Amino acid sequence: MTIPCKPEDLTADWLGGVLGTPVASVEVTAIGTGQTGATYRVAATYAGGPGDAPATFAVKLPAQDDAVRERVALGYLSEVEFYSTVTTQVAIPVPGCFYSEISSDGADFVLLMADMAPAVQGDQIAGCTTAEAALAVEALAGLHGPSWGDRRWFDLPSIVMPKPGDAEAAKGLGDVAVMAADITLDKLGGKVSDEDRVTLTTSMALVSPWLMAEPERFSLMHGDYRLDNLLFDPERTRVTVVDWQTIGLGLPARDLAYFTATSLRPDDRAGLERDLVQRYHRALVGYGVPDYDLQTCWQDYRLGVLQAPLLTTLGYAFAASTERGDEMILTMLHRGCRAIRELDAIELVRSYQA
Repeated sequence: MTIPCKPEDLTADWLGGVLGTPVASVEVTAIGTGQTGATYRVAATYAGGPGDAPATFAVKLPAQDDAVRERVALGYLSEVEFYSTVTTQVAIPVPGCFYSEISSDGADFVLLMADMAPAVQGDQIAGCTTAEAALAVEALAGLHGPSWGDRRWFDLPSIVMPKPGDAEAAKGLGDVAVMAADITLDKLGGKVSDEDRVTLTTSMALVSPWLMAEPERFSLMHGDYRLDNLLFDPERTRVTVVDWQTIGLGLPARDLAYFTATSLRPDDRAGLERDLVQRYHRALVGYGVPDYDLQTCWQDYRLGVLQAPLLTTLGYAFAASTERGDEMILTMLHRGCRAIRELDAIELVRSYQA
């Protein structure tokens, strides 16, 4: 099949071809405003009647900007590989995928997925509720637990972040982190407090040793596990995790700390994080993770919080600014820097250098 490049290519003939059933017509509408990809809802009318086929689908295509497509092609490869290779090996809740295809250079791809409506996206700026946070951390264990310490995932070709123990790659990302922090602070100017500036520059200067701190404790990671990438059902009893363009391998609690630091209001995070870490640890144990006590999990959580400013600045420094994007980055950056200070994470990283 020809990979559709734009919404106009999502025709009845294309959908019928990939589903193997005649489709009479389709109606295509945009979902969200993703900057690195474009997602559409496709409502289908079937030539032979609806039968058991879904009435609607979510279809993800590349960003419509050529420069963005080229820059995030590795992320597209990661996402397609996740749905085609990884989902059956883990327990984290994700949309069902009916069809996927990607070009050899990764610049063109399509994912035909289950439409999760009426589930709604989390609000990164507003922050999440206690119930939403509990769902999120327990779901996260469904990714980490089944892949815990499994070295076969080192062979995934589209891993984005440095693999555990790779000192050269860790140094490379450390250099990029320093540059991204400088660019971010320059773009945001006086909107960032002096206290957060110091926390950001100090923590990003420690990214290389941070990545090397616990190389033997690893799992698959989402990489960008935050509210904007979570869909909640209206009753807040189920969560679905989307946007798998940053899949990697590393210290599992990096995902956990990134979520709590960026997706909870700071006062809420400070009051809830002990309970959330316990929930996450209990779920991990349920997946059979051995020899991992709660105290070690808490230390990993403190260590992992540097993921918050790292992903925030990497995502912002090399992207176009928007009004909501700037507000979101400022919110996430402040929350992450405050969490680093309150968890004394910088001194913890430095202790690994001693």
